[in-house]
Amino acid sequence: MNEQKKKNNFVLQAGILAASGMIVKVISLIYRSPLLSIIGLEGNGYYSTAINIYTIILLISSYSIPSAISKVIAQKLAFKEYRNAQRVFQCALLYVLVVGGIAAIITFVAAPVFMSKSANSIVALRVLAPTIFFSGFLGVFRGYFQAHGSMMHTSLSQILEQIMNAVISILAAYLLIGMVTNESETTQAIYGSAGSALGTGAGVVTALAFMFGMYMLNRKMVNRRAEHDRRSKEDSYGEIFKMIFTIVTPFILSTFIYNCSTVVNMNIYYDLLIDYKKIDSVTAHIDYGIFATQAISVVNIPIAIASAMSSATIPGVSTSFVRKEYKKTREQVSKAIRMTMLIAIPASTGLLLLAEPIMYFIFPQKDSLDRASGLLAALAITVILYCLSTLTNAVLQGIGKVNTPVIHSAIALVVQAVGLVLLLWFTDLNLYALACANIIYSLVMCILNQISVRKHLKYKQELVRSFIIPFIASLVMGVAAYGVYHGLYILLPVSRVALLVAIGIGALIYFAMILLMGGITEKELRAFPKGTMMVHFAKKLHLIK
Repeated sequence: MNEQKKKNNFVLQAGILAASGMIVKVISLIYRSPLLSIIGLEGNGYYSTAINIYTIILLISSYSIPSAISKVIAQKLAFKEYRNAQRVFQCALLYVLVVGGIAAIITFVAAPVFMSKSANSIVALRVLAPTIFFSGFLGVFRGYFQAHGSMMHTSLSQILEQIMNAVISILAAYLLIGMVTNESETTQAIYGSAGSALGTGAGVVTALAFMFGMYMLNRKMVNRRAEHDRRSKEDSYGEIFKMIFTIVTPFILSTFIYNCSTVVNMNIYYDLLIDYKKIDSVTAHIDYGIFATQAISVVNIPIAIASAMSSATIPGVSTSFVRKEYKKTREQVSKAIRMTMLIAIPASTGLLLLAEPIMYFIFPQKDSLDRASGLLAALAITVILYCLSTLTNAVLQGIGKVNTPVIHSAIALVVQAVGLVLLLWFTDLNLYALACANIIYSLVMCILNQISVRKHLKYKQELVRSFIIPFIASLVMGVAAYGVYHGLYILLPVSRVALLVAIGIGALIYFAMILLMGGITEKELRAFPKGTMMVHFAKKLHLIK
């Protein structure tokens, strides 16, 4: 009974984090449209360029901290080493104080070097620099709570972060552009991009204040448990720092290489289009902004589910693996992949078949709609591929194979970079070449990670419930949603209304198909947030007995 509760708790925690991830992405998309109207496509291009460099520096300095710290602390908690777990937390704070501080200073000072291909993005990058420092502390607190099996704190902090980001981004961009209304459009675009960057920092600071408050509320209980810990040998600070460095460094390398493909692609794109094809710099930035801020932003919504599942998976996988409970580890991996695919496959289908109405719903700017919609359809398959590769990355890190994803990411990076250069050089695909590069990268990662997981865990993924049933259900759902949208649009030519109705009917059809085909059991459904309500609803419709 206790074991079953743990399994259900794993799904519940992952579900909470996935739900918050979806909410965060939806908030992001909701505010992006009015922000885009304020800063324009040019300002959006400068912001997209700056945020890519910022993200890479953040990856190196602190982005991997939550996963790495949750892994280390979870292993200590597994053996009831409460004092050592608290020492790991304290050392991690000192680590990000030094590393995050150095990274923030370098970013601010060296912004002109980083932005050598895009001088108009320097201001936005400098505004983002302090955010790198605060993000490290936020990452440590999130990793700490995740290790203790609580995803609620991380989830709430992510939602608060995104709300504040949205409010300040729009307000700051509006006010800053208002200060230079008599200047050129490019100057206004630069100030607008700086306002967007200011919102990012405000969001991180708000989330950090929330997490610190939550820690202070729980501090007495944590300290009391550490004081009563008489079982464990106290690790020295030197040993803990060595442990942090040996675990965090591979996490950072893996995450850095896994995500730096964005910056590599961006630089290849600018170099070949501006220098070789002689395309105007402003036009190149506008086009890249459409790809990065519109198409990629929509695709990242369902991918956030995989990130949430990964965060929830690492502590449990690490704990069971270090205890040599290999069967349990395989069960956790299987369940995580199955639950992720239940959402990733229909999401990919929906983005492919309803790309234009989805894009119009979120970004109704007509001058970029056709390009953004085409890119979204082309990128739809990456939802499945990135979800799988993100999750298997976390599994490999959780079982101690932290260097394996680094090697795989490096191989995939080289393959996709070569592919992108060839496509840009010999074809006129341009933005679609970037989409092809994303597909190549995520596909290579999927294949390599799957081989390694099978090898190290002696694991074989179950196919019918994880892939075949969701695929069949998604096809039925996709055809129905496509028909409903276009049929309703003929009767009532209001795209957003037709889309919402089509999505609602499609979701119900998919839910029914999954239950009727045995893709998910009643017990598994109950483990989800609001699972009991969903079971009651399904029984009313006679979808389960």
